[in-house]
Amino acid sequence: MPLVSFDSAELGYGRQPVLSDVTFDLGPSEAIALVGSNGAGKSTILKAVVGLSEVVGGKVTVCGAAPSRRAPGSVGYVPQQVEAEPEFPITAVDVVGLGLVAQLRPFQRIGRAGKQRCREALAGVGMLDRAEVRFHDLSGGQRQRVLLARALVANPTVLILDEPFNGLDADSRDRLVSTLLGLKKEGMGIMLSTHDARLADDTCDHTLTVTSGTTRP
Repeated sequence: MPLVSFDSAELGYGRQPVLSDVTFDLGPSEAIALVGSNGAGKSTILKAVVGLSEVVGGKVTVCGAAPSRRAPGSVGYVPQQVEAEPEFPITAVDVVGLGLVAQLRPFQRIGRAGKQRCREALAGVGMLDRAEVRFHDLSGGQRQRVLLARALVANPTVLILDEPFNGLDADSRDRLVSTLLGLKKEGMGIMLSTHDARLADDTCDHTLTVTSGTTRP
């Protein structure tokens, strides 16, 4: 059974289709790269998995359910680089903790065990020593690694990354490729968008080109 399945899906926003006839499956220990020009719809496909774009027609399933009904924590999502307001003193470990919120009951705090999971996730991406540093004060590559830790802290089955290599130096990109290959070996399904064909080849099993509102191998 595929982890993610698109079956003749039409995707868009506010019931207005942006993409049509999107059909492919993502299995365990598999990685798929979406390539294409800016505005082609790569992010729309990724956002459909996490429920941030709408399935206007056809069908999309995530771990056997509609995206809006998937189990909490089953999908980890790394958006394109986000900024933090300088006056907002959220630390790296606090950002990672946001990845556990969906699994908490109303008004429940993360607690000691949750904080330990956050630190373990930061250690997994080589950022434990920056746990108490404000997110705003980190470099672009360090922020991307913190966002990856946030996506992984809930032990997801599927990992979604939107342009994860943008703005990273060579060392950070190599580290990210190594991390993704390790996660894939452990059974995780991975979908990412990128403009870098070489990195797509290094990381992914299949490449789909998104162009003019459609997808093709």
